[in-house]
Parts: sequence; structure tokens; C-alpha cells
Amino acid sequence: MQLHHISPKTKSHRERRIGRGGKRGTYSGRGIKGQGARAGAKFRPAEREIIKKIPKLRGRGKHSFKPYRVRPSIVNLGDIENAFKTGDTVNPENLLKTGLITKIKGKMPKVKILGQGELKKKFIFKDVAFSANASQKIKEAP
Repeated sequence: MQLHHISPKTKSHRERRIGRGGKRGTYSGRGIKGQGARAGAKFRPAEREIIKKIPKLRGRGKHSFKPYRVRPSIVNLGDIENAFKTGDTVNPENLLKTGLITKIKGKMPKVKILGQGELKKKFIFKDVAFSANASQKIKEAP
């Protein structure tokens, strides 16, 4: 095999004849005459016009970020009264078993007990936070 036997895989195309304006040659990719050939020609898709008319939310307000603080799961004293027996331990694991709380993103949540409802039994509380009203009712419980 010699050099004159070899042919290229891809066909060669004619080189662009270089004219004035830009690096692309003759008309610089603008064609001949018409709106597209003129300076300052404005072609815009219809969707863009619609988007431009919609009012935007400016600045960095409530809509742009989520609060960092993870809020605790809330349980009322009345619900604990109904779900547990006298002398039971009330902790996040037991509250999860009874269905009073659920896991948040696969993790055990922090629990806060609020004072809504009456308390007539004694319980042992572990790893939970209390509101002022709830802690008062727990101390007054028989």
C-alpha cells in the first residue's frame, strides 16, 4: 500500500470564502439582507416574554431559606395519660412504639411535652423537655 492508495474516512468540505465582518467569512453567518442581517435585530421566543411579565420575588425573605432550628415533636399530657399505664417510663423510644411520635428523616426526634389535658397517674420521664404548664401538672399529679 502506498500513500496514493489511501483515502480519508470523512469527506472534505469546501473552505469558507473569507469576506468582511467577524471570523466566519462573507456574511459572518447572518445570511443576506433582512432583519437578521441588520445590527440590533431582536428575535425573542414567546415564552421569554411571558416570563418577563410575571412578578418576581425580590430579596432574601421567608421564601428563600429554611430555618436551621429543628423543632421538637410535641406530645400533650392527655395523650400520655391515655397511652401509658401508671409507673411507665415515658421516653422517645416508648412514645415511638405507642405511635404518639414519628421519626423525622429516619432519626429519633427530640420530644417536648405540653400541658394540655389532665394527669391522674404517675410516670417516669426520661430524655424529654417540658413546658412550664406541663412540669407544674406533673409535680401536682397524685
